Amino acid sequence: MKTSNAKAFWLFVGPFLAGLAIFAYLPIGWSLLLSFFDAHNTVTPTEFVGIDNYLDMLSDGAFLQSMGTFTLFALFIVPLTFVLSLALALLVNQISFARTFFRSVFFLPTACSYVVASLIWKLSIFNGLRYGLANTVLSWFGIEPIAWTVSTDPPWYWLVLVTLRLWLQLGFYMILFIAGLQRIPQHLYEAAWIDGAKPGWQTLRHITLPQLRATSVSVVLLTLIAAYQAFDEFYNVLGSADGYPPFARPPLVYLYYTALGSGGQDFGHGSAGAVILALLIALVTLLQGRLFGFRRGE
Repeated sequence: MKTSNAKAFWLFVGPFLAGLAIFAYLPIGWSLLLSFFDAHNTVTPTEFVGIDNYLDMLSDGAFLQSMGTFTLFALFIVPLTFVLSLALALLVNQISFARTFFRSVFFLPTACSYVVASLIWKLSIFNGLRYGLANTVLSWFGIEPIAWTVSTDPPWYWLVLVTLRLWLQLGFYMILFIAGLQRIPQHLYEAAWIDGAKPGWQTLRHITLPQLRATSVSVVLLTLIAAYQAFDEFYNVLGSADGYPPFARPPLVYLYYTALGSGGQDFGHGSAGAVILALLIALVTLLQGRLFGFRRGE
């Protein structure tokens, strides 16, 4: 019986493990190897340079500036996602009419492609011409059209990028918070009401938020990691036929142009930058998990 169960296990799991090893672990390992070599216009290691690629990337002003772009994007997206997804979860969880319908409505955008959503935001809603939706609304109030994706003073492109990411991911984190809310025992609220606590801010502060601590930490970690990995919306919203502008390049966009840019394919420095980014994500995740007490009891 045990032998047959083992065969069935490997029959079902084996193909997925093989695909994971070939298409995920092998490229990661090869990228790590390339980061220690001078690999221009080739993915075959040639001249060993040690940690020179890492030192070059850490002293590269453009790469460090891309980290600054991520920091600014994270400052916008992480708190907004947390607050808005929690607010949506509280509202949807409290309604008794068509609850499933509202869950589906808010969750559906997560199934949309980032590329498709980026093109809709760029070409339809925030089109810089007068017939874009945003500029059409502004014209009703006598405001001149705004070049949303190319204006740097003020940087209106942040409004496009942040609203796009919020629309795409709020529904997913709302579902996580709803799952956490449904795990909170109802008798805690009943005991609080008996003790004189008022429904609303008092129960939210002293019962709901403490009980949602594990979910809250997970949401913060996931949104922060997703912000580090921002690529599609930046590349498709700000990129054009003339290339990508020098402003607002997150790390992955910068590494894309480093490894596959028209000036020459530099896989050595690109791989080193990717490893630095991966280590930074892991470090921030571990520090934040320890700071918020992740994996501790409720």
